[in-house]
Amino acid sequence: MTQPSVIKQAVLTVKDLDRTVEFYEKVLGFKVIERTNEKASISTDGETALLVLEQRKDATPRDPRTTGLYHIAFLLPHRSHLADIVNYFIQTRYPLQGASDHHVSEALYLADPEGNGIEIYIDRDPDNWIWQKDQVYMTTVALDIENLLQEATETGWKGMPEKTIIGHIHLQVAELEETREYYCDGLGFDLVLRYGGQALFISKNKYHHHIGLNTWNSKGAPAPEENTTGLKYFTIALLNDEAKQNVIKQLEKISASFSEKDGRIITKDPSGIEIVLEVEER
Repeated sequence: MTQPSVIKQAVLTVKDLDRTVEFYEKVLGFKVIERTNEKASISTDGETALLVLEQRKDATPRDPRTTGLYHIAFLLPHRSHLADIVNYFIQTRYPLQGASDHHVSEALYLADPEGNGIEIYIDRDPDNWIWQKDQVYMTTVALDIENLLQEATETGWKGMPEKTIIGHIHLQVAELEETREYYCDGLGFDLVLRYGGQALFISKNKYHHHIGLNTWNSKGAPAPEENTTGLKYFTIALLNDEAKQNVIKQLEKISASFSEKDGRIITKDPSGIEIVLEVEER
């Protein structure tokens, strides 16, 4: 099953646009729907850009101990798609960073050529997720590759399926409590899991998480310098104008700074991560 999109798009600053586009297009099978010398828009359906890559040749690599992106997670429509891409990675010997079973999902982890973390995953049936009051159960154990490969198709991996979306985004933040207030009290997300004292998972509509927030490598860390590679900003889809007005009121209530431009809300979380919120066209 595919959840409605909440994280609409991510914009990344890259140093080498050609190499990064080649990875997303040739290795993962995304479609390039717009391309200039300095920018590329990456899609799965040929229309909607999930990723925008903006080249900055003077950019320096982001320090991993600054705040920013931990990974972008692409949600595939069916388990067979995950099986096919696992088969593809095995056949091409493409290096993965991990393969995990989180109870609510099954996931692969890797990175693009500039070190941006990527998760490719499928959800298990939400009817089988375990909720204890308002907290969802998630764990991390090794993915059963042998079992997964039983779902592989004869046609194999043909690129990112059209209905792939950004299922969630995971961020490195400087601390958790002010961050929780910002995302939950300000942006209207629900806290669905505290993972030890170093990570929070938040969502809308009882999803396991639309945003992960951790301090594993970034407790007390500064935001990266402006001329570094990595996440420039990400976009959250709002259901309607009423939802937009509610966010404005909530941000004002917690004294969070924001601006409005071209009908969009532009704001930064307490760790300096820029977020754009806009009403989704339907």
